[in-house]
Amino acid sequence: MRLEVRVGSAAGELRSLQGWLRADPEVRRSAVVGVRGGEPGPGEMGTGLDVLQLVTGNGWSAASFVLALVAWRQSRPQRPRVEIRRGATLVVLTDCSEEEIERAVRALDAADGDAGGER
Repeated sequence: MRLEVRVGSAAGELRSLQGWLRADPEVRRSAVVGVRGGEPGPGEMGTGLDVLQLVTGNGWSAASFVLALVAWRQSRPQRPRVEIRRGATLVVLTDCSEEEIERAVRALDAADGDAGGER
């Protein structure tokens, strides 16, 4: 299955997140993490922002992944907005409240059926 993560507008933040996720044993065990150029959004020109792409296997846990993102975000001096896309599902982390974290985990778990053949 494939997930894409966008972080604010700074490529340096995305690289920081990439390093954080690669160092997390739970994420490292179940996903391959890489950065690539993103598709331009509606009305945008050029190559678009970089996106962090995760290709996950059967051991992937939405809860572990979201908690790793929250921990990284809390380590940043300016806590950036984080967008996670899984298939047609888009999850946005802004304040990382307990409710927001629970909603994110539920949405990513529920998107499993939308992922089609991406496993």
